[in-house]
Amino acid sequence: MIRIVIADDHAIVREGLKRIVSSIPDMEVAGEAGNGTEVMQRVRELDFDVLVLDLSMPGRSGMELIKLIRAEKPMPRVLVLSMHQELQYAVRAIKNGASGYLTKESAPAQLEQAIRKVASGGAFISAEVAEQLALGAMPGSQAVPHESLSNREFEVLQLLVAGISLTDIGTRMNLSVKTVSTHKTNLMQKMGLNNQSELIRYAIRHGLAEPLDN
Repeated sequence: MIRIVIADDHAIVREGLKRIVSSIPDMEVAGEAGNGTEVMQRVRELDFDVLVLDLSMPGRSGMELIKLIRAEKPMPRVLVLSMHQELQYAVRAIKNGASGYLTKESAPAQLEQAIRKVASGGAFISAEVAEQLALGAMPGSQAVPHESLSNREFEVLQLLVAGISLTDIGTRMNLSVKTVSTHKTNLMQKMGLNNQSELIRYAIRHGLAEPLDN
């Protein structure tokens, strides 16, 4: 039996995923979580095989949670379920320790296959993601500027590009406005950008301008 925890901040999404999992004879839902704090509680309390994790969780971002989970337990395996189709999100998630990346759009058709693949120790990723990971590992490969960002900085970038104010970013991330402003300053410096317009153009050029799920 493959035991699964489903983590998404939308109850209707969790319910839909639970119905898919519950319809499969050798899979069961061991628990669920609606925010980052609950995710870590389930990781510590429950015995399960696969965590299906939304990237856009309140409090701690999905990227940060992946690293925390991997540091705490070698198991369970993490399957990221995200609204973002862009390659950059998938590559970053895998680099942080996820075993698979699935978009919400394709979840109804591919969730069972993805869970089985990661539960057995494999990786569920597209050929494009695999290629980018391979290219990044080659000697002499040059990373694009946003790949140097920390997970916090990358999340702030994502929210800035979506037009979210510093105050609202602080609320979403449970950070002070001053801390968010520091992250913004740091990411702009790392990426060699001077203003918001340049940031938005960069995001569009590199496929990072994905509308957020509110």
